[in-house]
Amino acid sequence: MTNLLFAAASATPSPSSSADAGGGFDLISIVLWPLKWVVELILVAWHWLFSTVGMNPAGGLTWVLSIVGLVIVVRAALVPLMVKQIKSQRRMMEIAPEMKKIQDKYRGKRDQLSREAMSRETMALYKKHGTSPISGCLPILVQMPIFFSLFSVLRDVKAHADAGKGGVFWLSPELTQKFNDAKLFDVASLHDSLVDAWTKHTEGWQVTVTILVILVVLMIASQFITQLQIISKNLSPEAKTGQAYQMQRIMLFILPFAFVFSGVFFPLGVVIYWFVSNLWTMAQQFIVIRNLPTPNSEAWKERVARLERKGKTLDPKGNIISIADHEAEQQRLYEEAERLKAQQPKRQQPMGKNRAKKQAQKQPGTSPETRSTDSDDSSK
Repeated sequence: MTNLLFAAASATPSPSSSADAGGGFDLISIVLWPLKWVVELILVAWHWLFSTVGMNPAGGLTWVLSIVGLVIVVRAALVPLMVKQIKSQRRMMEIAPEMKKIQDKYRGKRDQLSREAMSRETMALYKKHGTSPISGCLPILVQMPIFFSLFSVLRDVKAHADAGKGGVFWLSPELTQKFNDAKLFDVASLHDSLVDAWTKHTEGWQVTVTILVILVVLMIASQFITQLQIISKNLSPEAKTGQAYQMQRIMLFILPFAFVFSGVFFPLGVVIYWFVSNLWTMAQQFIVIRNLPTPNSEAWKERVARLERKGKTLDPKGNIISIADHEAEQQRLYEEAERLKAQQPKRQQPMGKNRAKKQAQKQPGTSPETRSTDSDDSSK
């Protein structure tokens, strides 16, 4: 590892050097430079680990496994954000009925004051429950710069190798050359896209095209399954009645095909990163839906059924409790409701004149004359 540090020192030290070499100011490279530094660090660390255990340092499989290691590190680091996303989505579903009331309140009102009032009430509702639609997108928003950084690293490898220089820091000229020469199955370059392989007809282009087509199909399938898990099992009946649900159903069939574009133009290494990341998302979603389902959803009912077979159940907050404790709590709530009902004053029904006479005649110890007099007085 010491030799690795000395070798890395000869790599490009900062974004300014690449700008000087290119003869211009590259804003994107400057913005992505810190992330590319981190991406290179993780890639090189995994590459060093696999090379240490005896794998070929210039082998395509070694670099592919390094990219898989990059996915593991990035996605593991995003787990706290994922938990926050789940909680935010849960709160968004909980406030769906209140959101619908606000929308119904201002339905058909197009004036500026009504729109501003609706916006204020909506933001107040988000603030009250500590959520917002944006918080549910945090993991994706964080991943995208990392994804583009990896794309930039892979895109620059060939140019840097031809120029005899390294990456931003950790990819030394020697490692950059090995990365550039690495080929999956000794045929498919990690830096060629489907378009490159198809148009340039490089050596073994048929294998590269086949691998990329298979990966694109698998990416579409994994994305579809992930979205289908959410829509079919993890939505409450209330959430399936709004416009957002209809949009989700449409996106279920449209969004996965965005990977067709990425599979055509992105390098093989980036497509591998994206596919492995999709597999992580699919497995993570399965675990979350199974163990932390949305209340009243299909997944919630299945989880309750599994727990009941073990003598347990879920309370309204999703905590696991014994069935005995659940029944005791239900009995307590029933008794409390009955006690409050008994304490409420009974409503007196209005009494007519004839009914009042009959009621007075039934009272013991009262003479007919007195009862008649009392009845007349009461009528007055």
